[in-house]
Amino acid sequence: MHRVKNHVLDLHLQANQLFDDLRAGSVDVVNRGVTRDTYGQGEQFAHELVEKHARSLGLEIRHDHMRNTYMVWPGIDRQAPALVIGSHLDSVLGGGNFDGAAGVMAGLIAVQAMQQAGLKLNCDVVVMGIRAEESIWFQVSYVGSRGALGTLPASALQQRRIDTGRTLEQHMREAGAEPEAVAKGVAYLSPKNVKAFLELHIEQAPSLALTGYALAIGTGVPGHFRFPRVKINGEYGHVGLGRRFRHDAALAGADLSVGLDALWQQWDAEGRLMACTFGEFQTNSARHGMTIVPGEFQFSLDVRAYDDADVVELEQALMAMVEQIEKRRGVKFDFGVRASSKVAKADPTITQQLRDCAKRLDMKVCDLPSPASHDSAAFCAAGIPFGFVFIRNPNGSHHPDEEMSIEDFLQGTAVLTEWLATHGDTNSSACSQS
Repeated sequence: MHRVKNHVLDLHLQANQLFDDLRAGSVDVVNRGVTRDTYGQGEQFAHELVEKHARSLGLEIRHDHMRNTYMVWPGIDRQAPALVIGSHLDSVLGGGNFDGAAGVMAGLIAVQAMQQAGLKLNCDVVVMGIRAEESIWFQVSYVGSRGALGTLPASALQQRRIDTGRTLEQHMREAGAEPEAVAKGVAYLSPKNVKAFLELHIEQAPSLALTGYALAIGTGVPGHFRFPRVKINGEYGHVGLGRRFRHDAALAGADLSVGLDALWQQWDAEGRLMACTFGEFQTNSARHGMTIVPGEFQFSLDVRAYDDADVVELEQALMAMVEQIEKRRGVKFDFGVRASSKVAKADPTITQQLRDCAKRLDMKVCDLPSPASHDSAAFCAAGIPFGFVFIRNPNGSHHPDEEMSIEDFLQGTAVLTEWLATHGDTNSSACSQS
């Protein structure tokens, strides 16, 4: 018993140190929080940090053409499909320390726990540090995971990072990646060499904190459609222009935002899950003024739901609103490039197994559909089953005040470890078989 307690204390200290080191190396004194910029110095630091710890555990280190990091704990049968645990290591500008990174750290701690327990799995366990999940940098979703799975479109290589203006291709080359492999559709990961993908992540809204749960089992990732750069073209006019003569692009944008919010309120009342976000919303700063009727308006839009039919219905409702606004305001919407992804439902067998693991560990969990996008969706789209564990986060995500206790983190990691020990074809009398 004393030995077990020492192991638990060691893992607690190790997890604390990893997160402290991660924060110290990516702190953003200007924007507060941390910044681990996609294919930049911040993200690179995080990959080097976890790689260093993985080496201390005796793990093999590999990289693919995207420069994703793979930290491999060898199994008995090196030819068997691997179990992959991971998440992303990049962050938004001035974000929190745990978003994404907790999933990578959980994989490392889980491996360490199994090593200390004397377990050995039949297949490899791969802890994956994924690149470029945060779409804000290049306006493209799941860059690192889709690239690894061979499903990232070649057109993504020409997307420019919002702060540097340089293309994804240029940033990838600077990081030592091979963008030409993306153009060829090279798949480093596939259902042939990956048995399942497990992801642990902090929750993005304080749902668990409000309900009193430390953990939840994720049931799926929403599908979405998004338009990164929508432009409304109206007509500039003098402040004294009468209402009937105006073609106000800003009010057209306001009409759409109010209309979609009303639709969201209606869906909420009906118990239908959806979300819409206007992440950018502005007039043209080069031409706007207090005494000028806005002739241009720009915004970004992300709309998501948990059933593919609902996503289709929402886009149809959006376009119907736009048609009415165009007629009423005398403006024209230009939606530009459209991106989308299908709903990704967690594998039902793995989901139930994770619930059972939590129960065996005397941990109370609830089910929680993810409000946000995650790399698990890219694995699902490629035909690889996934399971998901959420950690309580009272303060929300994508800002400096993200919160996650190490105790909650270790509970979530324990569930993953139990799943590996009972469903990962272990070869040790130290674990129970199910």
